[in-house]
Amino acid sequence: MQNITVSRKATVKEWLPLIALACSTFIFNTSEFIPIGLLSDIASDFAVTESKAGMLITVYAWIVAAASLPLMLMVSGVESKRLMLGITGLFVISNIGSALSSGYYMLMFSRIGVACAHAVFWSIVTPLAVRIAPNGKGSAALSIIVAGSSIAMIAGLPLGRAIGLTAGWRMTFMIIGCISFLIMLFIAAVLPRTQGEKAFSVKRLPSLLRTPALSGIYLVTVLSVTAHFTGYSYIEPFLAQTAGFKAGSITMILTLFGVMGIIGSLIFSRYFDSHRSFFMRYAVIGIGCCLLLLKPAACSIQLIVALCVFWGLANCFFNMVFQSEIIRSVPEGTSIAMSIYSGIYNVGIGGGALIGGRICTHLGVGSVGYTGAIISLAACLACILYLQPRLK
Repeated sequence: MQNITVSRKATVKEWLPLIALACSTFIFNTSEFIPIGLLSDIASDFAVTESKAGMLITVYAWIVAAASLPLMLMVSGVESKRLMLGITGLFVISNIGSALSSGYYMLMFSRIGVACAHAVFWSIVTPLAVRIAPNGKGSAALSIIVAGSSIAMIAGLPLGRAIGLTAGWRMTFMIIGCISFLIMLFIAAVLPRTQGEKAFSVKRLPSLLRTPALSGIYLVTVLSVTAHFTGYSYIEPFLAQTAGFKAGSITMILTLFGVMGIIGSLIFSRYFDSHRSFFMRYAVIGIGCCLLLLKPAACSIQLIVALCVFWGLANCFFNMVFQSEIIRSVPEGTSIAMSIYSGIYNVGIGGGALIGGRICTHLGVGSVGYTGAIISLAACLACILYLQPRLK
């Protein structure tokens, strides 16, 4: 994104819509990943294996992957505020349904409702944030949205896990539903009405997909995200069973990922424009290296903490770099390009959770890092071949 000189300081009122979107990002991310922190409890409650409980992550991700583009094509002409309120309402109802689930498949059905809301949300939130940002503050808007995701990792996921351990995992979903309802009221009060993008015809998809760099972005994304979630989806049982850490230490390590997201967003907003190639290399290669070193580092909590610092930073950079590159590459039809990106990203999440689950069943949870590292090697090669030359 280009640097633009700003002639005046933005007022607090102008930042409120972005704060509302960041709050939405926080609660959507918390709900998306909360099964990771409560995987063992959910499995125990429904008397299923951790691998089957992990299917909640896989199916959720694949529903998002399958639904992102069709749903976005259906609603591409809807006014942005109305659309945001609608998907947040669906999100509220589905999370309360998760809390009230009487069985594994009812929980799965409720999570599918959350996934449909997610599919549209992540297609529109970043372009909308850049569009409503104060004049010249597009890069800051992107950082604020990503900061909302990082705070979910710092506070949402660990706090949700702590509530789940204390009061049961159902209470975690109920609280998420209540907080998201309050956020919906906040959005209704402060988000301005802005016309959505022009309705996007399916016939325009081939020309969109021919946009330079998009195919490379999508390929590296699916490989890197699959690699990351092969390990990260099972980080809680890995730390408990392979590393032998207690619940408090596991919560601290999960929090550390979010802390590095905040730090990473600050570094990104300041240095990305002049060091695009470095940020992309660090993101893709860093994820692979951290997965490779995951099991060797499990012998010491100090080594695991150091590893998670670099892993959390790499993951933060990855999310920001590739969204930024899509906005840079596709000035028209951005939401559609983002919906495809979101779908591909969630193919990676689901694929990673599925592969990690199979590895847990057949080789043991201690092998998930090595498996993810092998997949990440393919991502590194794709990045070198298809993306790095375009950044020079």
